[in-house]
Amino acid sequence: MSGALPFLSLKEYFLRKYGKRVQKVTVALPFTCPNRDGTKAVGGCTFCYDGSKPSLLSPTVPLKTQIAQGIERAKRKYGEDILFFVYYQSYTNTYADLDTLKEVYDTALEFEGVVGIDVGTRPDCAPEEVLDLLSSYAERGLEVWIEFGLQSANFETLKRINRAHGVSDFVDAVLRASKRPLKICAHVIIGLPHETREDVIETAKLIASLPIDGIKIHPLHVIKHTQMAKEFLEGRFKLLSLEEYAKLCADFIEILPANVVVHRVTGEVDEKLLIAPDYCSPKNKNKTLQAVVNELKRRGTYQGYNTTALNRHMETVRKGF
Repeated sequence: MSGALPFLSLKEYFLRKYGKRVQKVTVALPFTCPNRDGTKAVGGCTFCYDGSKPSLLSPTVPLKTQIAQGIERAKRKYGEDILFFVYYQSYTNTYADLDTLKEVYDTALEFEGVVGIDVGTRPDCAPEEVLDLLSSYAERGLEVWIEFGLQSANFETLKRINRAHGVSDFVDAVLRASKRPLKICAHVIIGLPHETREDVIETAKLIASLPIDGIKIHPLHVIKHTQMAKEFLEGRFKLLSLEEYAKLCADFIEILPANVVVHRVTGEVDEKLLIAPDYCSPKNKNKTLQAVVNELKRRGTYQGYNTTALNRHMETVRKGF
């Protein structure tokens, strides 16, 4: 764990493995999702705007151009001595035929300094042949992460937010992917409508019980032009304050095994689209991160703290017999 942070950050993980900065180059593909196109549902997740595509990206721009421009921006900001991951982020990036997927993943191989790919998807969109395709890149020396969106371990919550998959789909996808040379990252959201602290803890326990390598924790934020925005403006649920979020996020991190890489504990959207809370604007990203760090430091706890405490307790019990 980093001396500066009470959890294992992605930056720290990359630095330990590669000895230098590794920068993600985010790209947008012209894909969709099965809960948008009518295969399983329509409308998409109630919180999702435009497939969670970063505002500066467009799937109409050729993929090679997106990658080249992202690499150039990173070099201008961080210098020449850096490495890259190509991050396929928006919508469901395994939701296409194998030939199309191979073409878009192969594109990353054309650029010098790319050491890995990161593919965001849904747990119900990971058939064996796609996992085999992704594994082929790992076998060729790339580090390959696959990111599965869970959001919550509460099935009633998943139905309310129109995920159109269940917790069992997530468990199944993780177990199948873990048999391959892939790194698995889970996405969760803290503060979903009508969820309690117990729901958050249950989600953390599920993550901790599975062979998962990384986690992205996002605070719920409401974006214009979404179904969730309509529900929020009608007063059907409340959002967490920054203090409330920091406490719940700290609870979550304490349960995670110490070797799980914490990719994010923040979530941001362009201020032009953000309704609330204000701590989810890009300018407040560091403020949100620091609130979580400060809460863990205030408690004197850290990632894996609860697991460590439980192991100590069980060792004491065993010695008593």
